[in-house]
Amino acid sequence: MRKPVIAGNWKMHMTCAQTKDYMNRFLPLVEATPNDRHLVIAPPFTALSTLAETVSGTAVEISSQNVHWEDKGAYTAEISPTMLTEFQTKYTIVGHSEPRKYFSESDEQINKRAKSAQSHDLIPIVCVGETDEQRERGEAERVIRRQIEQGLEDTDPEKLVVAYEPIWAIGTGKTCEAKEANRICGLIRNWVNSSNLIIQYGGSVKPGNIDELMAMSDIDGVLVGGASLEPESFARIVNYQNI
Repeated sequence: MRKPVIAGNWKMHMTCAQTKDYMNRFLPLVEATPNDRHLVIAPPFTALSTLAETVSGTAVEISSQNVHWEDKGAYTAEISPTMLTEFQTKYTIVGHSEPRKYFSESDEQINKRAKSAQSHDLIPIVCVGETDEQRERGEAERVIRRQIEQGLEDTDPEKLVVAYEPIWAIGTGKTCEAKEANRICGLIRNWVNSSNLIIQYGGSVKPGNIDELMAMSDIDGVLVGGASLEPESFARIVNYQNI
């Protein structure tokens, strides 16, 4: 039985003070959330300590927004897995389209990050997805399959999450139709050849479409960006209704 993972990626938002205020408003809204799902928040690195203190004793689990493949070294602006585990971090996002785009992250680097995470008992959330141009050219499946094959090489599919995030739907207000998102997630499951693989959908997820997305057979959660920045919005997503 695959347990859904509902994750909020705050990206470059939230100071420590804002994190405290957010959680003071958010936690009462999820006190009655069923335990049949994981609730995860990925704050900026500076707020990890604050979030860890705030959610101690609650059902909220912590993710980082990236991780390096070395435990230490001359890697300015990076963060190591051992640094993350100090803050009860359980998950780490790797391969998000933004570092792929802005910092030219390769599938090889993403694979190294994912393997490093697993070696330190962190669960990598490995992001894959195509651009609008690639989809228009009929290359979506080829692109995603390459990302899967190279990004997940020598990893344990039982100890990771794949997030299908069509790049054209991230922060644009466009959402991949639920049935099409489900079809791609099903292909990913077949390519990885793991019936237990947790596969999320990400890309303009909001309260208005969460119930339909979570009703799909191969979607096991969501990776939420903008809609996770408001406690009420994210709480509605976390408290999705089974339809």
